[in-house]
Amino acid sequence: MEATELVLQTMREAGTPLAAGKIAELSGLDRKVVDKAMKQLKASGDIVSPVRCKWEPAQK
Repeated sequence: MEATELVLQTMREAGTPLAAGKIAELSGLDRKVVDKAMKQLKASGDIVSPVRCKWEPAQK
């Protein structure tokens, strides 16, 4: 599974907005990998930030 897919899956399973550190902890990915994946997801509009420094999947 690609890192971006794993980050999205982790966010969906949590059901609440998450910070990058918590995503790394829950998914088992390195924090740098999570940051890179989140950067791609932000650029494509797949994740949104409802609360400062926390992210969740966009409602499409």
